[in-house]
Amino acid sequence: MKIRLQKFLSEAGGASRRQGEKLIVAGKITVDGQVVRLLGTKVDPAKHQIAINGKLIRAKAKRFLALNKPPKILCTRQDTHNRSTVFDLLPNDFGHLFTIGRLDSDSEGLVLLTNDGEFCQTVAHPRHGMPKTYNVTLAKRIDSVVLKSLTTGLNDDGDFLKAKHAKLLYANNTRSQVELVLEEGKNREIRRMFKVLGYRVLLLQRIAVGPVKLGELPLGKWRVLSQAEITSCLRLADK
Repeated sequence: MKIRLQKFLSEAGGASRRQGEKLIVAGKITVDGQVVRLLGTKVDPAKHQIAINGKLIRAKAKRFLALNKPPKILCTRQDTHNRSTVFDLLPNDFGHLFTIGRLDSDSEGLVLLTNDGEFCQTVAHPRHGMPKTYNVTLAKRIDSVVLKSLTTGLNDDGDFLKAKHAKLLYANNTRSQVELVLEEGKNREIRRMFKVLGYRVLLLQRIAVGPVKLGELPLGKWRVLSQAEITSCLRLADK
């Protein structure tokens, strides 16, 4: 499959897209031994030999992973306090991966990771409204009025917070569990909503990102996404 040369350079780790464009214009890139200076040139990495300053660049295998993040594990690559991150749970030879969105340290559940920058941007960008589903356990009983306010929206210091769907899973005198679906996913949005309403969150678990389900994946473990899951994510983002 043919892709733009600068996109290939970026995905292969040879240069960022902007750096790649500069290298192309400067005549530093060859395709099958021929210097290419035209931006927008398309190449097929499976058929063409592409080099920067004479050094061949190999396409990286694309990785798409689902990981069940434990609590107190960060979704950042590096931490100044040397705390554990999701990348510590992955093999070292997986190379540079991105988390697709984040999950706060206190929460657990599904995190998607990839080395495909375009896939990451497509799934994570708020304008695509990729639904994310959460199970939230609360420290007291929740009533129908409060449940409805989650989907009509709440104000938190001038920031409007709203869930797309809210469903009561169970409730007794001391506990409640609610399933929430968010499309935008502002910083710590669920915790902020329940704080405004006077509820303490005991457990927050993400159980789905679009069509990708957490399922029975054990805490701290990862799996490879199926091609059907990848395709479904892209189709959902295009709607």
